[in-house]
Amino acid sequence: MSADQLFSLANQTAIIGWVILVFLPRRWPPLFWIPQFIIPGILALGYATLALVYFAGGDGGFGSIADVRALFAQDETLLAGWIHYLAFDLFVGAWIARRSDEAGIPRLIQAVLLGFTFMYGPAGFLLFLITRALMAQGRKTSR
Repeated sequence: MSADQLFSLANQTAIIGWVILVFLPRRWPPLFWIPQFIIPGILALGYATLALVYFAGGDGGFGSIADVRALFAQDETLLAGWIHYLAFDLFVGAWIARRSDEAGIPRLIQAVLLGFTFMYGPAGFLLFLITRALMAQGRKTSR
């Protein structure tokens, strides 16, 4: 399978997890395992395989921005990096969804938080932390 085909497959697989997180009306535990553990696990396996096969023989490394650029100049190592993002962002998205449910954050607000996490990873995580803190503060103030 080519790097382009694997890229498409990885993206489509991750999207399934995001659809489950955002659009299902409730978080039924057996189904929630799919975006929380199963899809990130499958993506992690793909990442690990690509990393083991291509990182060792590739140029570059993590010592400087130039080294990172050289490391990801090859399609397969760039794909590994992309799959890394997909796996971690989805795992963090599932964590945010669970913690949002526990904190009583409405699903519409969760959809915004998850959308930011899907598109901007750490910025979505930061937005969740701020939202959770503000909502907790609001609950304390209203008592």
